[in-house]
Amino acid sequence: MAISDVAEYMHLTDEQVEELGRELDKIREEVEASRGADDAAYINKMIKVQRGLATAGRLTLMLTPHSRRTRIPGAVAGAALLGVAKILENMEIGHNVMHGQWDWMNDPEIHSSNWEWDTAQPAEQWKHSHNYIHHQFTNVLGYDNDIGYGILRMAREQKWNPANLGQPVYNALLATLFQWGVALHDLDVERIRKREKDPQEMKRQLRQILRKGRNQILKDYIVYPALSGPQWRTTITANATANLTRNLWAYTIIFCGHFPDGAMHFTEEEIEDETRAEWYLRQILGAANFEGGPLLHILSGNLGFQIEHHLFPDLPSNRYADISVRVKELCAQYDIPYTIGPLHKQYGQALRTIMKLSLPNRFTTSNKPPQPPTRPDAVEAPPVDKGRKSDAERPPRRSELGGWSRQQRAS
Repeated sequence: MAISDVAEYMHLTDEQVEELGRELDKIREEVEASRGADDAAYINKMIKVQRGLATAGRLTLMLTPHSRRTRIPGAVAGAALLGVAKILENMEIGHNVMHGQWDWMNDPEIHSSNWEWDTAQPAEQWKHSHNYIHHQFTNVLGYDNDIGYGILRMAREQKWNPANLGQPVYNALLATLFQWGVALHDLDVERIRKREKDPQEMKRQLRQILRKGRNQILKDYIVYPALSGPQWRTTITANATANLTRNLWAYTIIFCGHFPDGAMHFTEEEIEDETRAEWYLRQILGAANFEGGPLLHILSGNLGFQIEHHLFPDLPSNRYADISVRVKELCAQYDIPYTIGPLHKQYGQALRTIMKLSLPNRFTTSNKPPQPPTRPDAVEAPPVDKGRKSDAERPPRRSELGGWSRQQRAS
């Protein structure tokens, strides 16, 4: 069921919602005031480790002797090092830097306006589709294109059509080619299909994507293999394996944070005159966490704390573990569900949703929490199309969601 009034759904008064907002604002203010040398050391260490892993992986592939005895172990080691480096760069570094989590350091190298990550989507387009659209309109049907990435039907309120029967195949392709699916995300294929997209903007974005994608292909499949000499085939295979590993990992982490059973969807009515406190409440209800140790959280970009990330997307990711303790306490105090579970369970629920929603609603039942007891006669929201509103149709963005700008040059 899509929620049209989060306060009513949770049986909270306006005063309770606003008090919750004040408590969360207090957490933000305290973390902002305490950012310092330890946080700066953390992100600098992550970058140093990531670059060391990437260098070690590249050198291993280039310098391993080309013999039957050493070729395969060298390729496995190189692919493993490079895969971890790509995961670390995308998840804990690139994603979080481009959210503006480290802008307070005033380091031009580690700044959201300058960082370009090691994946096919241009940073500018990612900051628009992710920082602005997804984080402001999290799980709002008709606004947030991350609900299925314009490919999968992930909510019962989304219209079903026979093409959805192929969701198991689409899902496998999306996971395997995730960086390329994300690269096309900001194009908004649904608006292109309906001929609602500005042709000039579409061409500008396509030029950006083609240039970025070309550079990624040149780097991983031409330049570094050429530097490997006789081992060029091995290097291509290892690079492809590293990219595949990163794609599957990023896909899994993102789906675990947004599509387990406890992550709610919302109707357009919910964001009408939405206050900051109501936005906070929607973020808690619309995200899900997973459990794990420090290494798992680092490799996932600390998105095992997806709830905290959605509440405070521009606060340093290394603080999310501590923040989560306080957020859990607030959720318990206000009787708000705090969705969390093991990684395999969260992904299993998301995968089950993908499979079930490949069929019309009449053949399946919902796994989402039931209607509020005070509204037993409430009905499901009417079906909506996939896709999202245009920028002109959306409210102004919230400042904490990170900056983005439309470059006028064709870059």
